[in-house]
Amino acid sequence: RLPSILPEMSETERIETTKIFSAAGLLPEGVGLLKERPFRAPHHSVSPVGLTGGGSNPRPGEVSLAHNGVLFLDELPEFSRAAMEGLRQPLEDGSVTIARAAARITYPSRVMLVAAMNPCPCGYWGHPTKPCTCRPDAIKRYLGRISGPLLDRLDLHVEVPPVPYEDLTSPANEETSESVRLRIETARAMQLDRFEGTGVTANAFLPRSMLDKYCPVTDEGKRLLSLAFDRLGLSARGYDRILRVARTIADLDGCDVINESHLSEAVQYRTLDRKYWNH
Repeated sequence: RLPSILPEMSETERIETTKIFSAAGLLPEGVGLLKERPFRAPHHSVSPVGLTGGGSNPRPGEVSLAHNGVLFLDELPEFSRAAMEGLRQPLEDGSVTIARAAARITYPSRVMLVAAMNPCPCGYWGHPTKPCTCRPDAIKRYLGRISGPLLDRLDLHVEVPPVPYEDLTSPANEETSESVRLRIETARAMQLDRFEGTGVTANAFLPRSMLDKYCPVTDEGKRLLSLAFDRLGLSARGYDRILRVARTIADLDGCDVINESHLSEAVQYRTLDRKYWNH
């Protein structure tokens, strides 16, 4: 559902995305300019080169093909450790540089990374009605496939509980993707206006040097952030990401200043790894 609620691509983003697909030989015949944000969902057997790019004749990998769109990794622990760790730098820098004897090629990789996984091999650890059949050491090994540095680069950690039958069959009307997209486009318009002339297009791409200027926090919010930093043992990267997420929550709320409630929600999205990974 993510592509259906993302704001439309700008002209610059369309050109960037089209260039990448053209370089990879994946531009559909007769299409001059891609208009939809890409959604890439590679199988967990994908090689590190297939995910980040490279090869004897360097080609863009999935992380670049998802540029300006979504890269979805289902069953995250099943991906090879090398493939997962290879994503760390592209996610941080927004680009992938492939060095060869004859040349260096740089592909952009500014993506929304979305990953999904079970809490254990059998999938029922923590389930309200079905017992988990996994041994504790098997659960530890399974979760251990995801490194702390990679988790640290994911802004939101969300646990999805089983959906009851009553909810699945409920006749109640759910919110449409279109109405969600309108809220998102309003918040994105605020960000484009706020960052005009800076080269930044969204809160997610705010460099650390600009956080103080564009993420003003109330005194109550600062106290909460200080408490969370100490109790959760946040890294500098985690602290920055909480501020960016809180800035976005405040934008969705129509607020110029980040308050305690915005920070409280943002902090909640950084606590799931403490439950399962004890980081």
